Amino acid sequence: MSTATEPITLNVPPLDRSRHAAPQVFEHLRELIIGVRLVPGTVLQRAELAAQYGLSQTPIRDALIKLGEEGLVDIFPQHATVVSAINVTQARQAHFLRRSIELEIVHTLARRTEGALVSRLRNSIEVQRVLAGRENYAEFVLADQAFHRQMYEAAQVPELWAMVRRQSGNLDRLRNLHVPLPGKTKRVLRDHAVLVDAIAAGDAEAAQAALREHLSGTLTHLEEIRQRFPHYLKD
Repeated sequence: MSTATEPITLNVPPLDRSRHAAPQVFEHLRELIIGVRLVPGTVLQRAELAAQYGLSQTPIRDALIKLGEEGLVDIFPQHATVVSAINVTQARQAHFLRRSIELEIVHTLARRTEGALVSRLRNSIEVQRVLAGRENYAEFVLADQAFHRQMYEAAQVPELWAMVRRQSGNLDRLRNLHVPLPGKTKRVLRDHAVLVDAIAAGDAEAAQAALREHLSGTLTHLEEIRQRFPHYLKD
């Protein structure tokens, strides 16, 4: 993880010249912030970022503005842009939104059990299991998200997945701090297996109960996270 006092050196991926630059800068910086590789308090200088991306400051400015709209950076005009502290209130609201939507999704999927979907979800769990065994937490989180995205797509509401992701930056940062802690990946794997078993059995109530239990994980460990990373969070 980068710290606020270290010079910012980014491993900038090649930009796709067929796409506008600002969205690509936004996506890359968002990934680094959510992965807590750019930690709260890190100063993001436009000129420095422009040099590293090989761009003018205009697309950098546009990317930073969009990050600000998602609550991931604080912009101080004519002064600096700083990676924001993790806003616990916004994380709770994102959790409420996600839980509300996914309760309906798993209810829908359980009532029309599809063998192909169950197989895909179980294969996804095995991918997660391998990544957990390797302690590859960054890829584990992505595989976890892919697992949930499959359910949105199967329920034919993929646009809701995109909406939830836009609202979940602070919640995702908390999860990335939580996942490496002892026992977290095992719990995720167990919860996913219970959820898929309920969907496979066509038991909508059990699927919803499994989802409630699963999504309660990170926020119920908030104080543990706060103790380990006291300067990263704000209420």
